[in-house]
Amino acid sequence: MGFFLFFFLSLLSLASSASRVDQKTFIVRVQNEAKPSVFTTHKHWYESSLSSVLSPSTPTQLLHVYDSVFHGFSAKLSPTEALKLQTLPHVIAVIPEQVRHLQTTRSPLFLGLKTTDSAGLLKESDFGSDLVIGVIDTGIWPERQSFNDRNLGPIPSKWKGQCVTTNDFGSNSCNKKLIGARYFCSGYEASNGKMNETSEFRSPRDSDGHGTHTASIAAGRYVFPASTLGYAKGVAAGMAPKARLAAYKVCWNAGCYDSDILAAFDSAVADGVDVISLSVGGAVVPYYLDAIAIGAYGAAEKGIFVSASAGNGGPGGLTVTNVAPWVATVGAGTIDRDFPADVKLGNGKVVTGAGVYNGRGLSPGRMYPLVYAGSGGGDGYSSSLCLEGSLDPDFVKGKIVLCDRGINSRAAKGEVVKKAGGIGMILANGVFDGEGLVVDCHVLPATAVGASNADEIRQYIDSASKSKSSATATILFKGTRLGVRPAPVVASFSARGPNPETPEILKPDVIAPGLNILAAWPDKVGPAGIPSDNRRTEFNILSGTSMACPHVSGLAALLKAAHPDWSPAAIKSALMTTAYTVDNRGETMVDESNGNTSTVLDFGSGHVHPTKAMNPGLVYDITPMDYVDFLCNSNYTINNIQVITRRNADCSGAKRAGHVGNLNYPSFSAVFQQYGKHTMSTHFIRQMTNVGDPNSVYKVTVRPPSGTLVTVEPKQLVFRRVGQKLNFLVRVEAMAVKLAPGSTNMKSGSIVWSDGKRNVTSPIVVTTQQPL
Repeated sequence: MGFFLFFFLSLLSLASSASRVDQKTFIVRVQNEAKPSVFTTHKHWYESSLSSVLSPSTPTQLLHVYDSVFHGFSAKLSPTEALKLQTLPHVIAVIPEQVRHLQTTRSPLFLGLKTTDSAGLLKESDFGSDLVIGVIDTGIWPERQSFNDRNLGPIPSKWKGQCVTTNDFGSNSCNKKLIGARYFCSGYEASNGKMNETSEFRSPRDSDGHGTHTASIAAGRYVFPASTLGYAKGVAAGMAPKARLAAYKVCWNAGCYDSDILAAFDSAVADGVDVISLSVGGAVVPYYLDAIAIGAYGAAEKGIFVSASAGNGGPGGLTVTNVAPWVATVGAGTIDRDFPADVKLGNGKVVTGAGVYNGRGLSPGRMYPLVYAGSGGGDGYSSSLCLEGSLDPDFVKGKIVLCDRGINSRAAKGEVVKKAGGIGMILANGVFDGEGLVVDCHVLPATAVGASNADEIRQYIDSASKSKSSATATILFKGTRLGVRPAPVVASFSARGPNPETPEILKPDVIAPGLNILAAWPDKVGPAGIPSDNRRTEFNILSGTSMACPHVSGLAALLKAAHPDWSPAAIKSALMTTAYTVDNRGETMVDESNGNTSTVLDFGSGHVHPTKAMNPGLVYDITPMDYVDFLCNSNYTINNIQVITRRNADCSGAKRAGHVGNLNYPSFSAVFQQYGKHTMSTHFIRQMTNVGDPNSVYKVTVRPPSGTLVTVEPKQLVFRRVGQKLNFLVRVEAMAVKLAPGSTNMKSGSIVWSDGKRNVTSPIVVTTQQPL
């Protein structure tokens, strides 16, 4: 049984200070054996353990007690107390707390989910009506039409959760759609003091908007008409429109604290959810120090599918988060809709951009003075980013201002420009942002431009200045455009592989729509998400892997409803092996950041294809014992593994599973260290489960990564019945390539099993590294 506490310190470094002023939150994991009978509850036993390491004058206070996915507690301790606690014989681990952060109508149609189909995933699953999706996020605004319960049947009898009521979240807040709502703030308040209830709700109610948005993407009802400020008009709908929702609020103004996140996982599992959606992430750490990985393992072991956002750290490599193999890690792609807002320059050139605005606009046909914020005095750096108080009103008044991205939010930059008297804003991507365009509901006329177009605008401003003339511009808002090509495109911000913790497990797993997604929005939060925005809208457009994750959560609920006997691993396998990698032009998806062809490190197995996932033919299934073997082969100690799995691990059989890459995963990743070798080789053992036709023969097609030899044995799998399992072996040989010390080379290919009707596709990645 375990406890968690998170903070970015190693336990060795904790010993340097004993002051209670240096208290941090820790999560504590204890032995699984029953508590001594003298204690009436786990809580009393935990309090006794805690009091044994505290001074007599210090009150014993537990923040959370965990019983479902993790056995233990969290508490605020000094470094010395944490070390003392770890010496107790029944304490397995004391884990420092981390702070996590949030990663945000056309997407159902883009994904092929049509309500008019006489058959298909929506009909087969009855739109997910008996499934419960738990959303761990910033809470929910229950009055939104996306959460109405018209024509829904009774709440599923398995449901054991509750609707926590408060002054601002009454007993009528829940219904047959929103069947549960809880909030967890003990970890947050332990680090930040009592919350300011004038700026956030001490309840499941959403004061941010993120949680309402993600919940409606996963399971929002059909709402018409829907739009944001007149943009993206149409029918709003989630992936599983009849699925039930349970909101678990763990994110507050200062972030999302691991002790609270773990408590939400614990409650969600006990409550009876079928799917957990988590659009929250942070730094990658070993799985036994990662509250999300630990909570997700406990959920997956109970048959609950966990979907998590890959993170918004792209387009750089090694940025993907939430990488545990029992989690579906979701990156973000575009859909075939955008919101063009071009910049017309005084020299006649038109530069493409994107933006959403419907307030008092710029006068048609009129050109306005154009300035770059970074050349307006001050320290240059702050003003270039349009940070609070950095702009000189005399410099920007009545002008369109070019601001660089970075530090403060995109919408906040517009607010700074407006307060200084600017009449419009152009938001400029930096080199790292590339060409990816994210729209926001700005508080003044504004558009976003890619890095190369931003350079062109700066050059125009410079040349005008040198010729002693004035630079001018206007912004041309063109509304909503549909049928955009190419689509999907891998979003520039979407976090990329390789997997920093386990390179042999390809992450992200898949991508899903995550750019400029319309979904429900709270009533008391302006669409720009900043305090000064007093506009109100029922829907808002957000971007992020936060928005991609609930697409997969909702699809998983539909698949679970259509196939109640499928495990979380089987559902993930179905989504991965049927994913596609070509766009609506028939070419490999491009990378939005640079316009080049994207790779498996960007999109994993590809973009989800729900209708094909309903009938994948074969799945790669994984049992809890397979994960234990994986952890053993990751060179984790027995204690490390017990922190995650809550049971004593037996690693004696793990070597039979071979190496860490032999987990029965739907993708293949071989990592070789060259060390002067000419050829390198490895093998993978996989097992397929037939979920298609009783008598079926699947033949393999191998497209090896360039410079490698890949062989598969046997070359065909003959299935006699549904549920039958057959193994196959993949051998990979790679030739050494010329590499500079410390550099790597990545090549990809695929392994496809086909019965003539279905293709079961897995990417195969070969990475060669030249050590320093």
